Amino acid sequence: MKEDDNIQLVEVFAGTPWEAQLVKGLLEDAGIQTSLRDEALGVIAPYLSQDTGVIVSSEDYEIAMQLIEDRNKK
Repeated sequence: MKEDDNIQLVEVFAGTPWEAQLVKGLLEDAGIQTSLRDEALGVIAPYLSQDTGVIVSSEDYEIAMQLIEDRNKK
């Protein structure tokens, strides 16, 4: 991610921890930096965490959503 005051972090996917890991890998293979929301909570106390979210920079939002959409079509 580039350093810029206008860049924000946005969630592009929310699902089970293993689904989020798959999406994270898909995006990282495409060169998009990602992080997971509630990843630690899902490991420590999975009963407290409903979904794990995949987060990217707002710069990468559109390409990330396109990659996720293409994956879902398969």
